Amino acid sequence: MEEQTVKLLNKTFTLTAILVVGILVFFVGQMAYQSRLLDQQNVNQITVSGAGKVYAKPDVAIISLGVTNTASTVTDVTKNNADKMNAVIEAVKKLGVEEKDIETTNYNLSPNYENRAVSMMYPYNGSTGKIVSYTLSQNIQVKIRDFDKISDILSQGTSQGANLVGNLQFTIDDPEQFKDQARAKAIEQAKTNAESLAKESGINLGKIINVYENYSPYSLKYDSMAVGLGGAMPEAAPAPTIQPGQQEINITINLTYRVR
Repeated sequence: MEEQTVKLLNKTFTLTAILVVGILVFFVGQMAYQSRLLDQQNVNQITVSGAGKVYAKPDVAIISLGVTNTASTVTDVTKNNADKMNAVIEAVKKLGVEEKDIETTNYNLSPNYENRAVSMMYPYNGSTGKIVSYTLSQNIQVKIRDFDKISDILSQGTSQGANLVGNLQFTIDDPEQFKDQARAKAIEQAKTNAESLAKESGINLGKIINVYENYSPYSLKYDSMAVGLGGAMPEAAPAPTIQPGQQEINITINLTYRVR
């Protein structure tokens, strides 16, 4: 009985060992095959690049208008700020800006604390913890689609109480049509580069197996000083003359070819 058990265990061990060796041989073979295939793929392909650039005239101007003020109570500072901001928004709407093109981008209320006087007892300035006033800042972002109204909007906004004006930028509301043009140019250039490379090196191009696109828009931006409004203004500023210029739309295309 014991002899039969030993023989059975030996057979089981032998079969298990054969199975394990078979599995190891299979996986090693698969890894070697995948490695050779990957090497062949990497060797038998090339990647070329092409760039496409389109110049387009912006059709939207974006400007930030804000109001900041300080008062001794939350009620007063909120009311003062709301009255001025509502007047600014109303003035902007009267100049043809639709409500959907006006967006609140910042609303910040913060307390101001009393400072210690410099003395022998308090040789440094510091807060006593007592609130003496509140400062409220609110900003709206305005999209202007009629560029002839830019100067009027800036002028009317400041005359109605906006004392934070800046971040003027020009952009294209729907750049897809121009991206298509730039993409077509980039692909054409990439194919030309591939054909030239193949001719010079003597290789034969196969089918395209991968395409990668990189899009980099360029917006024209001006800070508050650039438009002549200077950040915080105590009174209405004269309306500046604004030139939108042109916007660049750049697309780079990488094409990967199989080499035959």
